[in-house]
Amino acid sequence: MFGLGGGEMGLVFLIILLVFGPSQIPKMARGLGEAMREFRKAQREITDEVNRDDTSPGQKPGEKPN
Repeated sequence: MFGLGGGEMGLVFLIILLVFGPSQIPKMARGLGEAMREFRKAQREITDEVNRDDTSPGQKPGEKPN
C-alpha cells in the first residue's frame, strides 16, 4: 500500500498516535469512513446518471442504439 512496508506503516501510525493522542484516532477513522462512503455514493450516482443518459426513450438498457 503506497509503497510502504510494515516498518514504515508502524512509524507513521506511531507519529499519528503521538500527535493526535489515542482518543482522537477513532474519531478521525470514523470521519474518514464517512467521507469515503459519501464519495462512493456520489460516484455511484454520477455513474447511474451517465448510464441513464446513454439510453434513449423506448430503448432497453444494454441495447445498442440504432
